[in-house]
Amino acid sequence: MSADSIRGLCVGAVCWGLAAAALAQEPSLPAGLGAPPQAAAEPALPAGLDAAPQAAPVRADADARALPEGLSGFWEARGGLRLQNDPYEKAASLAETRVQLQFERGAERVALKVVADVLYDPVLNAHRVDLEDGDGWLDLRQANLLLRPAPFLDLKLGRQINTWGTGDMLFINDLFPKDWNAFFIGRDEEYLKAPSDAAKASLFSGLANLDLVYVPRFDSDRSIDGRRLSYWNPWLGRLAGRDAPVRADRPDGVFRDDEWAARLYRAVGAYEAAAYAYDGFWKSPAGSDPLTGEARFPRLQVFGASVRGPLGRGILSLEGGWYRSAEDTDGDDPFVRNSEARYLVGYEQELARDLTGGLQYYVEHMQDYGAYRRTLPAGLEPADEYRQVVTVRLTRLLFGQNMRAGLFLYFSPTDRDAYLRPNVSYKLDDHWIVECGANLFFGAEEHTFFGQFERNNNAYASVRYGF
Repeated sequence: MSADSIRGLCVGAVCWGLAAAALAQEPSLPAGLGAPPQAAAEPALPAGLDAAPQAAPVRADADARALPEGLSGFWEARGGLRLQNDPYEKAASLAETRVQLQFERGAERVALKVVADVLYDPVLNAHRVDLEDGDGWLDLRQANLLLRPAPFLDLKLGRQINTWGTGDMLFINDLFPKDWNAFFIGRDEEYLKAPSDAAKASLFSGLANLDLVYVPRFDSDRSIDGRRLSYWNPWLGRLAGRDAPVRADRPDGVFRDDEWAARLYRAVGAYEAAAYAYDGFWKSPAGSDPLTGEARFPRLQVFGASVRGPLGRGILSLEGGWYRSAEDTDGDDPFVRNSEARYLVGYEQELARDLTGGLQYYVEHMQDYGAYRRTLPAGLEPADEYRQVVTVRLTRLLFGQNMRAGLFLYFSPTDRDAYLRPNVSYKLDDHWIVECGANLFFGAEEHTFFGQFERNNNAYASVRYGF
């Protein structure tokens, strides 16, 4: 392990230690915010797994509101620095201030929701608004209309954020867009989920419930492209960043390059079972054009299932999915990612009062591996037939649940790399929250998924005022 990696690990340990040191003495403080309500279709969590402070507390006293009814939001300043030199990126990993405004108004059969962020971000140096990539001074998170034309039907139309599946920061059947740049540079976890311009229909019955999501034009992940984070460039055979940003040919035809997603789910006793289907494209570049060198988003279909419910003192999650790479069904096209089978087993429970833990085991199994190895261009590093990842989450609530100390670890025994996310946040009062954390990457080789980001190790801090 390099000296830079050791220094990065020490920073993470110090950040975690700030919270751990408080375990010995916890003065009596007013109780923090209670647990958020569970969705009606989900099984109830065992005691201890449903307590978490709100990310942006809002004053409950309606008479004391200074804002119009239905309007809320926050102001935040957040900054971060790299923990070592990266010749392909700026020293600052994050330096932004943002105001988020959220407006919600509803009646019995209709509801309107708009969430928009106005921000200044000097790190990217791109102030022209691009709502697809999230660039510029405006990030429109949501703008949708919810209609209830019948007791068994909900319709949500417009820009929205959707999520389903059972994984904790691991996604198999959740094929909605993610913002991996935001995740790796230390923005709030809510920004991992990127918005979709979609129409969603939810149908309810006593037998089962069905969600259908239609996206008329493909919404890709906001993936790593070198403008913020350096990455492994297989064609150059080295790390690259701002000197060689990824050029991608993204499908953008309205009604031609569309996506469908479906979830059929129901409760079976204390468990929730679900089946999923998706037709669209790989969400991050999974192919390339050998003539132009541009990254591509090949066609993709996914079929999967999940089960989640109580086991012993905790919650068990099982999920699987088959990724059918429609443009390379035989696995012999070296410029298109092979089909895959993906599996996930997770378990979380309360370990002690105000301390919860979670463990997950995740596998990606490449199909037609022999054909992949036979057609791999000379000089490119081969991927493993089986990629395995283990995750560990620890969360500790302190000081009347006003402080939250968290640690999340990804570790891949097959890639021999890891990603560590320590984080501490403290709620000063009903409006103010301060936070610090780090993103620390380790790897034996530069071409593995987490190993390629080792020069992007960063520490960050933020202050937020909710209103």
